[in-house]
Amino acid sequence: MPTLDSPVQYLKGVGPAFAKKFAKLGIVTVRDLLLCYPRKYIDYTQPYAIAEAPYDADCCVRATVLQKEPPRRIKGGRLLHRVLAADDSGVLALSWFNAAYAAEKLVVGQSYFFEGRIGGALTHRELLHPLVRTEAQVAASPFVPVYPGTEGLPAVRHANCAQAALAYVDELPDPLPPALLTRYRMPGKAQAVRAMHAPRDAADLAAARRRLIFEELYLLQIGIFLLRSHGRRATSAPMRPLDLGPFWRSLSYAPTGAQRRATEEITQDLCAAAPMNRLLQGDVGSGKTLVAAAAIWFAAQNGWQSAMLAPTEILARQHAATLADRLEPFGINVTLLVGGMKASEKRIALGAIADGRAGLVVGTHAVLTDSLVFKNLGLAIVDEQHRFGVRQRGLLAGKAQSPHLLVMSATPIPRTLGLLLYGDLDISVLDELPPGRKPVKTWFITGQKRRDMYGFLDKQIAAGHQVYIVCPAIEENELDAGMQAVKQYYAETVCPLLPHRRIGLLHGKMKPKEKDAVMQQFKAGELDVLVSTTVIEVGVDVPNATVMVIENAERFGLSALHQLRGRVGRGAADSCCILISDNGNDAVRERLRFLCRTADGFAVAKYDLETRGPGDFFGQAQHGLPTLRVADLVQDTRTLRVAQDEAKALLAQDPNLADPAHKALSDEVERLFATAGAMN
Repeated sequence: MPTLDSPVQYLKGVGPAFAKKFAKLGIVTVRDLLLCYPRKYIDYTQPYAIAEAPYDADCCVRATVLQKEPPRRIKGGRLLHRVLAADDSGVLALSWFNAAYAAEKLVVGQSYFFEGRIGGALTHRELLHPLVRTEAQVAASPFVPVYPGTEGLPAVRHANCAQAALAYVDELPDPLPPALLTRYRMPGKAQAVRAMHAPRDAADLAAARRRLIFEELYLLQIGIFLLRSHGRRATSAPMRPLDLGPFWRSLSYAPTGAQRRATEEITQDLCAAAPMNRLLQGDVGSGKTLVAAAAIWFAAQNGWQSAMLAPTEILARQHAATLADRLEPFGINVTLLVGGMKASEKRIALGAIADGRAGLVVGTHAVLTDSLVFKNLGLAIVDEQHRFGVRQRGLLAGKAQSPHLLVMSATPIPRTLGLLLYGDLDISVLDELPPGRKPVKTWFITGQKRRDMYGFLDKQIAAGHQVYIVCPAIEENELDAGMQAVKQYYAETVCPLLPHRRIGLLHGKMKPKEKDAVMQQFKAGELDVLVSTTVIEVGVDVPNATVMVIENAERFGLSALHQLRGRVGRGAADSCCILISDNGNDAVRERLRFLCRTADGFAVAKYDLETRGPGDFFGQAQHGLPTLRVADLVQDTRTLRVAQDEAKALLAQDPNLADPAHKALSDEVERLFATAGAMN
């Protein structure tokens, strides 16, 4: 007999073939099936009258079958089966193609519930292939769950298998302490999961969702706190206050007020008894690197080493060069450590780090290897933090007993999302751009204007400037119809339309050395145009690049588009970003027009989160946190705050969840984060 952790194929009604289909949805065990909740519910308790049913929307109507029309063959050879049903308000035409059984099972004179998308006209309503339920079926189960489907796995089959899995629901351990269930009047885990799959009524479903949303946010907060703090209470790198005047006076320009304010907040943390845990948020071009340099200088004057982790080798090299200019005049040695270095270079770098000659180490994942040993690491900095998982940030912080941690992000994050991702971090915000930084003009065009745009690009290149062109995918077979593949676009569009220009190609399937070589060519001005996928989203600083073209712009979140836009506008010349999309959806076009009107990254992030949802905020899941199943970060902010407070209170009593009473909670946190690779 199966258990919760048995492969789902051994559940009645599944078998090996459907188990493979379930695996595509991330469902491997019986537990996975129970915890994969319906994507929506059809509520048969409040059916519409036919005349009041919203046009072009999914809804349910209750009507009596009037007559069945004879089947007739239509264009293409299909058989059309039509049934007319009515209520006091009007008549509804029900249609099926090549599905005689659906029409035949209806009985003239009987009432049924029909669910689907209402079509036709206001005076002539139609439903194509509706779901049909009898009054007896509705009385027995008024809420019908609709599950996510995948190719070869109909939603109905998924529903039947989920119902079979409910036989094991009482085996689910409840991770929430009983006191929490009592305090917030929440149902137990088994009761809540059962209600998600088979709710008795609206109140039953609402109570289940409330409990599971709380549980999800509570587990996330506990996991984040455990991963980051590990119960540590005091820093191993105490520092004393210092005058930053010498550092500021070494600059050829005045820092912004926001940069000074953020630096002061950081240095106050560095002098505190507890280790710093701070997020430095700043829009593209706001000067985060300068603030990081000031913090590194401060740590070095206190006798401590610093480390900076960057997501790509080329960005690590850029940071190393920039920081060396700032810090080496003060005698602070900057050492680079990346995977592409020769073995002899690595040995020299590791030696300098181990004996303390390296005041700052800048690198990629190579900084996390076991072979790297610091003499006295006091400050760990993670750049573009959303590119790293929680575990990777913990590995860097683990290079010393309890160093100070500063994470930096050029992706402005709304406060609701920040509360979840950085529950125990203080936040500094750079909300000013340095003097001379010009806003990037943004335009939205359709593909019909593409040839005219290329004339504009040619003039920009003739004036001595460079151009980025970004496409959303690499190969044509990865695309939906109409999407621009970078390889084909490079060969069939860019090269023919700019025949006398130097054009480079960059994408994620190239080897790291090949990518670096192309990017260095572009940075050195040896290429006029760089045709690329989003691998340049976090890239090198090329002040001479003045135009960013983004094909199929509707395929990107606004925050990703804003990041790409920030690749230009870094020099003295006027810069622009051109968004190209032939998508006719009004909501999509409004999103793109919003970006044209707005240069504020925080406003862009807020709009993106509200319109696309948290699942799409970062594009692909790169932040190392589990995917949310039921919680909504826009709607559930109040629950998030309560869950965070309760998590802090529990960990204040039991910092490592060592109490046997918290074993189910500890196991569930570990299971949840293991799915995101954060606790491996």
